[in-house]
Amino acid sequence: MTIGPGKYNDVCTYVRKRTRARAVILLVLEGSSGEGFEVQTADPMLLLRLPQLLREIAESIEADALNDAAKLRELMERKR
Repeated sequence: MTIGPGKYNDVCTYVRKRTRARAVILLVLEGSSGEGFEVQTADPMLLLRLPQLLREIAESIEADALNDAAKLRELMERKR
């Protein structure tokens, strides 16, 4: 992760100020400026928590996807 502003710095700043957050992680997929991510915080110590936080988010997304897939299969079986 590079230190200093990236291509999504302005958007990240807007979100951080608008939400009054201590930190913001912005992930962009298929955006007009391409893909990427930006992390912004006034407290660099928060960056030390970032890897574990991202693992927890990934686990949550994966669990939700598995749950949603099971629900979708159940709905499709009902329609048969």
